[in-house]
Amino acid sequence: MGILNVTPDSFSDGGQFTNKDLAIQQVTSMLHDGADIIDIGGESTRPGAKDVSVDEELNRVIPIIKSIRAFSDCLISIDTSKPVVMREAVSAGANIINDVRALQEEQALQTAANLNVPVCLMHMQGQPRSMQKQPDYNDVVAEVTQFLEQRIKACEIAGIRKDNILIDPGFGFGKTLEHNLELFRSMNTFVNMDYPVVVGVSRKTMIGQILNDAAVENRKHGSVVMAALAAEKGAQILRVHDVKATADAIAVINSLK
Repeated sequence: MGILNVTPDSFSDGGQFTNKDLAIQQVTSMLHDGADIIDIGGESTRPGAKDVSVDEELNRVIPIIKSIRAFSDCLISIDTSKPVVMREAVSAGANIINDVRALQEEQALQTAANLNVPVCLMHMQGQPRSMQKQPDYNDVVAEVTQFLEQRIKACEIAGIRKDNILIDPGFGFGKTLEHNLELFRSMNTFVNMDYPVVVGVSRKTMIGQILNDAAVENRKHGSVVMAALAAEKGAQILRVHDVKATADAIAVINSLK
C-alpha cells in the first residue's frame, strides 16, 4: 500500500503532492515500483495535526481519485474518518476505506456498510492532536486486541461482512516506543484474529527513536526492515512511503521460502 498524502502538513511528505500533476506522477511511480494499493489521505493524522473541513478534504482527494481512475484500475483506499468523504471517494472510484478512528464517527459504520467495500479498522488511543502526550496502558496488546474485537463486532452488527474487514494495531497512534515494540513482538496475536492485518510503520517516530536519529529522511532503511519483518510475521498489507525498497525486500524474503 503506497502512501499518497495530498496534505500540506503530513509528517513525512506534507506539501510534496498537493499539486495534482505531482501527485499523479507519484502514483505512477509507486505503481511501477510494485504498489498494489494507493492510499490517499487529505487530512494529516500526525500528532498535533489540525482538523480539516469536509469540503477541504473533498477538494484535496476527489480530483486525485478521478485522475487515477482515468488511467488505472489499481486498488485505491481513502484514508478518512468522515462519512461524506467515504461516500464521495467510493463514488469517484475508491475501493477501500482506511479509517484511523475505526468507524467511530457518527454515521461512519452505516455509511461503510451501505458502500459495501473493505474497511480497515485501526486502533488509536485519543485523538491526533493529543494522542502522543501521555499514552498509557495496563496491557497494550490486550487492550488493542479488545478494542479491535469490539469494533469488529460493531461492524458485523451494522451489516459489514467479515471478508470486508481488515485490522491495524495503529503503530504510533497513542503509543510510546515500548508500546509499539510490544505490539510488533505480538504480531501473531493480531494475525490469529483471522482478519488481514495492515501494518504502517513507515518513517514513523518509532523508527527515529530506535535509530536515535530524529531526521525523517533518515528512516527509510529502518522502515523497510520493519515492514519486511511484519510481512514475515504474517501482516498482509504494508502501508509504506518507499514502495520499491519494500517490494524488493519482500521479493527477497519470498524467494527464500
